[in-house]
Amino acid sequence: MPPKKRPRPNATTMKMVGKQVAAARLAKNLTQRQLADLIRLDEESIASIEQGRRALMPPVAELLDLHLELPSTLTVAADEMPAVDVIPPWAEDYMDLEKRAIALSWYDNQVIPGLLQPECYARAVFACRVPAYREDQIDALTADRLDRQKILRRASAPTLSFVIWEPVVRHPIGGCEVHKELLRHLITCAELPDVSLQVMPLDRPFHAGLNGPFTLLETPDHQHFGYTESQRSSHLIADLDEVSILARKYAMLRTQALNTEETRGLLDRLLGEL
Repeated sequence: MPPKKRPRPNATTMKMVGKQVAAARLAKNLTQRQLADLIRLDEESIASIEQGRRALMPPVAELLDLHLELPSTLTVAADEMPAVDVIPPWAEDYMDLEKRAIALSWYDNQVIPGLLQPECYARAVFACRVPAYREDQIDALTADRLDRQKILRRASAPTLSFVIWEPVVRHPIGGCEVHKELLRHLITCAELPDVSLQVMPLDRPFHAGLNGPFTLLETPDHQHFGYTESQRSSHLIADLDEVSILARKYAMLRTQALNTEETRGLLDRLLGEL
């Protein structure tokens, strides 16, 4: 069998730019063949660009802007296209669902959940990556993570439940000052009316989350999904039996973890020790 083709690291951006090309073409009532003839390109190339299979190169973008009567829109997009997407292709489906979710339940045993990370902690997490991100990539990733957190304070905020293993809140990623800011931020987030934060302590003889972190999500039309991530991939789970298993795991984790008041006490103590 031929080797599986790996997705391009900026595949998401290519698809977005391709959709812009298609929308502009349709607004001019042009077929792909007609547009290809105008800029002296083959029809298949136009189709590949619109489907995100081929990158839009600046010289082609300039011709498209000219014939589609756009104010350098596509030229700017081609010139500024990042080498790597801010959101990896494998996480796109989950990110779209997260924006619209009415309920999220999140267990993590490696790092503080992204929705609860202050800026300094998020930067420190991205700085740990091997191979290392460039500074501009860390800036973009951090900005995207902070933008996701808008759902915590939107008018119709989702119901959010978090269970975090105790070593995660004790781990001083980024150093002492970052750790202090993280603990203060968690305490603030725990006071939000739609947020429940619980720590799974180290002294429990039973632990329902030994298989790793996962997220449960409910959409506005009451569909239920699970989501898991590993080192270089993720899995959006729609099978009801599998989602049910994760839901039962999460329910057990909540009974095994400290309650919200006990969790607040632990966070206060850890902050006082620094």
